[in-house]
Amino acid sequence: MEIRGAGRIARAAAEALKETATSSRAKTPAQLMIELTRSGQKLKEARPTAVSLPNSINFILGGASKGLTRSTKMGALRKMVIRLSDDFISRSTNAVSIIGEIGAKRIVSGDLVLTHCNSEAVTQILLDAKSQNKEFQVLVTETRPRYQGRLTAAILARNGVDVSIIPDSACRLYMHEVDRVIVGADAIASNGAVVNKIGTSMIAVVAHETRTRFFVAAETYKLSPRTLLGDLVEIEERSPLEVVSEKWMAENPGVKVKNPSFDITPPEYIDLIITEQGVFPPQGIVFLMKELYPEPLPLTFE
Repeated sequence: MEIRGAGRIARAAAEALKETATSSRAKTPAQLMIELTRSGQKLKEARPTAVSLPNSINFILGGASKGLTRSTKMGALRKMVIRLSDDFISRSTNAVSIIGEIGAKRIVSGDLVLTHCNSEAVTQILLDAKSQNKEFQVLVTETRPRYQGRLTAAILARNGVDVSIIPDSACRLYMHEVDRVIVGADAIASNGAVVNKIGTSMIAVVAHETRTRFFVAAETYKLSPRTLLGDLVEIEERSPLEVVSEKWMAENPGVKVKNPSFDITPPEYIDLIITEQGVFPPQGIVFLMKELYPEPLPLTFE
């Protein structure tokens, strides 16, 4: 949890592969590819729900594998991995900027916007809207148990946005005043369902009840191509000590504490998904996914 946010996690993985390629003592290109693959697998296991993580690794290692020939030298392979890593990082950063431009068009002066957790894409949308001199207010949920909403609120306040923090459980009380909800995503399935920070689906249900527009902002590398084959996105379960103290657990040994980090919002509760490729209804995500990921299975190199 030192690195938070699916986009940041993906870029950190790219940096890690780049560092592996630079510092490796492998003697042959084949040995280097095996080392990179093992590093990639270890990285994937770190955060199982953040689909951006395996997608970034597959982009780099898949590209390197396709460019690898019998005549490829070690130096050339190192440069290839470094170039692909830098390319992914650049694409990721640019995607957030483009989403900000597209999403800001959905905000008008006088809006009350609600967001949950700490999404780079959502924050960029709100900052872009503010830079266009639109006057609006933002409600940010605390996002228990790690309070990532405080990060979002602090960034927005520093940039002059009128922002308030509310408890996660207060969403229903305020939702009738909200004009639109905008959240990020850690993964998007082929049917348009969105995996995001725990509590997102609860907010979506309340928004649906009050007929409040519910938008998702996410880079296309958060699409989960394996869901085209029927695979499910694994929901990460984190330490119970994020929810209660060690002392409390010791005093109450008969109580089990569950701490899922993410939940799944069905597509019928989502109005639009904003990506750097444009705006899509959740039902249209499958076509974008097939276009961007014609080979949904991850590549292996051993």
